[in-house]
Amino acid sequence: MLAGLTVHAALAADAGELRSPRRILLVVGAALAPDVDLLFRFVDGRNHHNNETHSLGLAILVAALTLVVCRLWRRTRPFHLTALMGAAWASHVLLDYLNADTNPPIGIMALWPWSDRYYKFPWPILLDIGRTLDWVTVRKNALAAAWEAALLGPLAYVVWRFRSRRAHAGS
Repeated sequence: MLAGLTVHAALAADAGELRSPRRILLVVGAALAPDVDLLFRFVDGRNHHNNETHSLGLAILVAALTLVVCRLWRRTRPFHLTALMGAAWASHVLLDYLNADTNPPIGIMALWPWSDRYYKFPWPILLDIGRTLDWVTVRKNALAAAWEAALLGPLAYVVWRFRSRRAHAGS
């Protein structure tokens, strides 16, 4: 979520975009959307996490679909929203690449559809996220979320403040 907010703030053109709840929800939603693959387990019982939805290929596809929708709806600045949605999706891919992973398959399918290999950063920065709902995993995930917030929160804050000041100075 913080990565999505950071992408949103970094690419906001003006104060109106920066404070637009609709735009914030859209961008944060795109940043969180790769984890929809966790729900696929309820369909067939298999682990689909970190596969195709966690790839730069799908980030490009999401950006392309955004461009098509923007053109159909005759939105102004379609390329801006296209870049925004692709960057938000890719931010999730980057963060999952940087985390520790102990749930096979290890890594993410970052270069799908060009490769079905799994890629993992050799020196993880973020903590592993468990995929069960027992109390040990819930506590472990809360610690991982706090660590991620401690790392990304200041970045999101600085980008937001910088963009707020620039937007205010430009008006």
